[in-house]
Amino acid sequence: MVDFGFGEVIGLVILALILVGPDRMPRVASDLAKMIRKVRSMTNTATAEIRENLGPGFEDLKPADLNPKTFIKRHVTSVLEDEDEKERQGKSGTSAFKPKIDPDLL
Repeated sequence: MVDFGFGEVIGLVILALILVGPDRMPRVASDLAKMIRKVRSMTNTATAEIRENLGPGFEDLKPADLNPKTFIKRHVTSVLEDEDEKERQGKSGTSAFKPKIDPDLL
């Protein structure tokens, strides 16, 4: 995500002190903390709703997993692993291939 170093944080604090002023800085900091808590709560609520609507197989869904590249990579890997398992079982004479994705959901 975002990678701030110590010098950058100090620079931002000094800039905030200049722009906001030392008198209003505590109030602005508390308002910023409240806003961050509210955004985090909204993110958790949205993720829970997405998990609920997607159904089984998505219980371990995280907001980072919703990145399209990560999402597609995860499911393509899952399908490839299933295909490999199917090939291994096909060679041994038993076929117990069970797809993880419900076709009705597609």
